[in-house]
Amino acid sequence: MSSDPKIEGYKFKPGYSGMAADTASDQTMFKGVHWGKAMMWIFLLSDTFIFSCFLISYMKGRASTPVEWPNPSEVFALNAFGVPVPLLLIAIMTFVLITSSGTMALAVKYGYERNRKMCGWLIIATALGGLTFVGMQVFEWSKLIHEGVRPWENPFGAAQFGSFFFMITGFHGTHVSIGVIFLFIYAYKTFAGHYDEGKRGWFTTMKGDYVEIEILGLYWHFVDLVWVFIFAFFYLW
Repeated sequence: MSSDPKIEGYKFKPGYSGMAADTASDQTMFKGVHWGKAMMWIFLLSDTFIFSCFLISYMKGRASTPVEWPNPSEVFALNAFGVPVPLLLIAIMTFVLITSSGTMALAVKYGYERNRKMCGWLIIATALGGLTFVGMQVFEWSKLIHEGVRPWENPFGAAQFGSFFFMITGFHGTHVSIGVIFLFIYAYKTFAGHYDEGKRGWFTTMKGDYVEIEILGLYWHFVDLVWVFIFAFFYLW
C-alpha cells in the first residue's frame, strides 16, 4: 500500500525519476511553502558552502604554515584608558550583531500581528545595529592597515594571516552591508503600509505581504550565525 500523498490532478511517477520529477514540479516537497522562503533557503544553503570553503581554507592554511601564527588577543586588542584589552572591539561587535538578531525576530512577530509601527521601528533598530557593526569593522580594518597588515604581508607573524582576514571578514561585511540596505528599504515599505495594502513591489508583480519581513529575517539570522563561526575560528582560536 502506497503512503505517497495524493494531489488532485497530479499523478506520481515511481522510482528515483519520479522523485526528481516531483521535486522539479514543486508539487509536494515545497507544498504550502512560500516561494520566497524556499528560494531564500536555497540561497542560504549555497552561501553556507561558500563560507565553509573559506573557513576550511583558513584552518588548512593556519595548520600547515611553519611560521608562527599571530596571537588574536594581541592583534585585536584595543586600548581602554591606556590598558590594552584583548578582543574588546570584537566582543562589542558580536554583542551588537547578536542583539540585532533579536530585534529582527521581534520585527517578524509584530509584522505577523500587523503592528506596523512596532515592526517598522524594530526593523530600523536592526538596521542601526548592522550599521554599527559595519562601522566598527571599518575601524578594525583601518587600525590593522595602519599597523602594517596587508593581504600579502603581516608584521605580527604568518604572512597569509592578512589575506585570510580581509577575505573572510570582508565577504561577511559585504553581506551585512547588503542586509542593512534592504532593512532600510523594508522599514520604509512597512511604515508606508505597503504590506497592509498588498502593494506590489518595485521589481516584481507579486503583492507585498509581511512574509517578506520573515524572509529578510532568515537572511539576517544567517549573517549573524556565520559571524559566530568566524568569531570562534578566527578570533578565539
